[in-house]
Amino acid sequence: MSLLQQLGLAPEALRTKLAASRVLVVGDVMLDRYWFGDVSRISPEAPVPVARINRMEERAGGAANVARNIAGLGGHATILSVVGDDEAATALSRLLAADGIQASLKRDPDISTTVKLRVVARQQQLIRLDFEDAPSHEILADKLDEYAAIVAAHDVVILSDYGKGGLTHVARMIALARAAGKPVLIDPKGDDYSKYAGATLLTPNRSEFRQVAGSWQSEEQLTAKAEALRSELKLDALLVTRSEEGMTLFRADGAVHEPTLAKEVYDVSGAGDTVIGTLGLMLAAGLEMPLAMSLANAAAGIVVAKLGTAVCHQHELFAL
Repeated sequence: MSLLQQLGLAPEALRTKLAASRVLVVGDVMLDRYWFGDVSRISPEAPVPVARINRMEERAGGAANVARNIAGLGGHATILSVVGDDEAATALSRLLAADGIQASLKRDPDISTTVKLRVVARQQQLIRLDFEDAPSHEILADKLDEYAAIVAAHDVVILSDYGKGGLTHVARMIALARAAGKPVLIDPKGDDYSKYAGATLLTPNRSEFRQVAGSWQSEEQLTAKAEALRSELKLDALLVTRSEEGMTLFRADGAVHEPTLAKEVYDVSGAGDTVIGTLGLMLAAGLEMPLAMSLANAAAGIVVAKLGTAVCHQHELFAL
């Protein structure tokens, strides 16, 4: 029996609902660059490996990867973000257009687009180089105006915070979305979650939640800490992704746990993007939160078996 059948979902009906669903993604976008090569010697200049590069790839990362997952699952994604006025921004625009994503990338000539460059040899990452700047106040204000104008045209809002400065106005964005009657899902960053108060759902991973709530020694303690944070921030729900332990959804009527479905873990980078993207799209399609979580958990199990910033496609999820 397929996963959809176990969940009581008809594939064709769900496919139709997903195709009609619109999700607005706002946050920090970045360009993920991968240089693949071979290492066969050590540099005579310093005790470091020499990588001979033979292949290069570019992928849309950060909040853009959330949008990619939504599009890959058959939904409509709109992304709103700030980038530099540079070659990397042009590359991002091209990649997003190729995936059928409606992108509004505000170009700030005073910053560089965030780029993460990874050098990979023999399936191992040798080094990662990051290039990033914080956007200016003026361009962020311009982005907020556009957000206010388009939020009502979408079913769900996802705010993807990578701590790069693109969600400076996050509290105002939450208020505007809730006023328009739209659920707001947030992938949080940092140790101050007060700015996310009033959101529908937060999706911290295990280490992020521990940083905010402190450690726990039992499931009862974890539940107590989750409920305390949910109550304090007036959230409808809190979803803690727990790596090999699966994920747990905390709501007023209790906790629901999903064990991990990953058969092979190759690369966990971007798995959080897949979780929140899938969850947001399924809620936009009208699914209840526990059902949406089950599908998000399954999608995450698919992408961690792939290298780098990856996407779960609809045919892969439906084939489980």
